[in-house]
Amino acid sequence: MRDYDEVIAFLGEWGPFQRLIFFLLSASIIPNGFNGMSAVFLAGIPEHRCRVPDSANLSSAWRNHSIPLQLQDGQEVPHSCRRYRLATLANFSALGLVPGRDVNLTQLEQESCLDGWEFSQDVYLSTIVTEWNLVCEDDWKTPLTTSLFFVGVLLGSFVSGQLSDRFGRKSILFTTMAVQTGFSFLQIFSTNWEMFTVLFVIVGMGQISNYVVAFILGTEILGKSVRIIFSALGVCTFFAIGYMLLPLFAYFIRDWRMLLLALTVPGVLCVPLWWFIPESPRWLISQGRFKEAEDIIKKAAKMNSITTPEVIFDSMEPQELKPLKQQKVFILDLFRTWNIAIITIMSLLLWMLTSVGYFALSLNTPNLHGDAYLNCFLSALIEIPAYITAWLLLRSLPRRYIIAGVLFMGGGVLLLIQVVPEDYYILSIGLVMLGKFGITSAFSMLYVFTAELYPTLVRNMAVGITSMASRVGSIIAPYFVYLGAYNRILPYIVMGSLTVLIGIVTLFFPESFGTTLPETFEQMQKVKGSYFIFRFRLGKKTRESMETEENPKVLITAF
Repeated sequence: MRDYDEVIAFLGEWGPFQRLIFFLLSASIIPNGFNGMSAVFLAGIPEHRCRVPDSANLSSAWRNHSIPLQLQDGQEVPHSCRRYRLATLANFSALGLVPGRDVNLTQLEQESCLDGWEFSQDVYLSTIVTEWNLVCEDDWKTPLTTSLFFVGVLLGSFVSGQLSDRFGRKSILFTTMAVQTGFSFLQIFSTNWEMFTVLFVIVGMGQISNYVVAFILGTEILGKSVRIIFSALGVCTFFAIGYMLLPLFAYFIRDWRMLLLALTVPGVLCVPLWWFIPESPRWLISQGRFKEAEDIIKKAAKMNSITTPEVIFDSMEPQELKPLKQQKVFILDLFRTWNIAIITIMSLLLWMLTSVGYFALSLNTPNLHGDAYLNCFLSALIEIPAYITAWLLLRSLPRRYIIAGVLFMGGGVLLLIQVVPEDYYILSIGLVMLGKFGITSAFSMLYVFTAELYPTLVRNMAVGITSMASRVGSIIAPYFVYLGAYNRILPYIVMGSLTVLIGIVTLFFPESFGTTLPETFEQMQKVKGSYFIFRFRLGKKTRESMETEENPKVLITAF
């Protein structure tokens, strides 16, 4: 019995039809790039200080000394969240006392910003932070906003595959694009932080669903050789292009509502793609809709100037309709033996901590020295060579060594930032970008590596559960950025240490390069290093019975 790829082999691999699908589906990913990172500018935190109202009866000298100083990164700067008690200052001002000479300012009573804040407009004209005063006592809401967006991404990753399996790839692709664009537009009319955040969660659900369904649709329509390039370079590169567009939009549009409006435009421009992107013939066949599948393939053949065979599907019985009975598997099967459990736990940690590094570095660009817009653009630009490098490395080198290598490089340069003098901020930015390059390269290799480790029965489940771990990493990543409020270097120390640690863990994975994909659990390779594995039956076993037990107790392998 011929499979689907054999049936449509007459279409070729890279004709006009395949090129059109490749670029249109990749282009549909562009809005995901700037929506995924839009919080960088929508929730930007400008410099701020307590407002001293004009009605306060203060002399110019006391008004200039109404804000206490605090030590930040070794320098004294005005406090962002405290001011001296205005009633006390008004009394001193009325008595004609001079601040610093007649009055010791360090002993004065302080109070919170009772009259609100004054925000600098040097970088942003307005953000949700300035709109709803998300600073000081409410500064926890800023990282929470971004985290809840990624909660939406997590929820969307749960349902996107199931929805596309039931209702079709094309319809769910454009539905989720509409959700992402439509709810981004509704955010413009948010009247409070709570409303904005709820809508942001829904935008996150649409964002990941659009990405996943476009990925599935492309892999099902394109041939085997093009499929690899599409999944490794196409969607990733166009995501980076969308990410690069974000700082360009934000540079010229510095009001958050107008920026959101501008970011919805590319989503609207994707509407005409409905008439060019077809439904997946594979999915149509699985639903018994052979005539529609044939029509799509005939149109593709016509576009490629290829003669269509008289019969395409009638002479075959699709495997999708009558699948062989397979063993049922559950999530606990990923932990059924010590070896599999160790591989699964290490995979979860690898995905989660790599995701933390990627998203924390991306979200932290406004906190770097220099221009926030240029830094964000460079952070997006560095992803393109990272994806190309990852693709080239995967073609010819062992997986665990190249993944560990780029993680060591990424984590190592982040740890070096702490020894760079503060005046050499260009060097610091360069190290951050090099760290982003390494972590992004590793991140893009994980899908391939994880898929090669697990047997066919649980391969999709393993990739799904580990990619969910990466969503958890993205949810906690904003709080790594939040550490910078206490010390500018602290986020890099933590991220660098965790990245190097997970690089070490990667060396203990089995090597999958050059091996046949496992079909059963027994064919899975063993973890590297030495692990003592004991299996107990019901009740206690004597040492003698353990020595004669059929299952091995100790697995000793070499790197």
